[in-house]
Amino acid sequence: MIVVDKLCYQSKLRYVDPMEKFSFSVLTLVFCIASRSIIMGCLVLLMNSLLIVKAGGISAKRYRGLMMIPLAFLILSTLALIVNFSRTPLDAFALDIGKWYITGSFAGLRRGIQLIVTAMAAVSCLYFLSLNTTMTDIIDVCGRLHCPKLFTELMLLVYRYIFVLLDIAYSISTAQNARLGNKDHATALRSFASLLQVLFIRSMKRANALYDAMESRGYDGDIKVLSESRPKSRKNILLISLTEAVLLAATIYIRVF
Repeated sequence: MIVVDKLCYQSKLRYVDPMEKFSFSVLTLVFCIASRSIIMGCLVLLMNSLLIVKAGGISAKRYRGLMMIPLAFLILSTLALIVNFSRTPLDAFALDIGKWYITGSFAGLRRGIQLIVTAMAAVSCLYFLSLNTTMTDIIDVCGRLHCPKLFTELMLLVYRYIFVLLDIAYSISTAQNARLGNKDHATALRSFASLLQVLFIRSMKRANALYDAMESRGYDGDIKVLSESRPKSRKNILLISLTEAVLLAATIYIRVF
């Protein structure tokens, strides 16, 4: 989470109007999921990757590392669609284990690949937004879209508490390592349980202290966040419109034909 926050402040696209980035990400995500096409997914994934690495200036190695996290979960979860235990071998592959087969079909392989590609393309849309847009800009976009204030305030507080929890957990973990709290497996388990217990207590205290600080500064139920004015670019709006029109046409063609 801290890495993503740092990268969005270093991005070359940081000062682009956040509404343009938000519109591009959301519309591309909708068309990608609606089409459920391998070709569309590959196109969206390639397009977002080029924008993040080339236009945004994010390191290709760092971006690849971020993409490997959801890819690992997707591969493990889609094995249930691809691999089957059956008494009858299927057409793609079959491994004989006595009276049963570890087998799979070409249809299952296609569904698994389609799911992985579509999900990775959707993740790339979200990465494009999160790696190039700060949290304050996203909250500003939510305000311009007239999202409920409760939603934006909860989003801001959750975002803030993520860093609070990480800071407390890092301090406790460092203290445990300094006292050989992870010297073996049994000790590491006890240390982890102790970390969770202390983390819960300290996070509650920090939450109460933060709320008291907000009230002492005049908190009346509405969190005020300063937003910067970003100039709108006709060139960007035109490119986004053309891109989304092409994706819309491709989605209609895939779904109809």
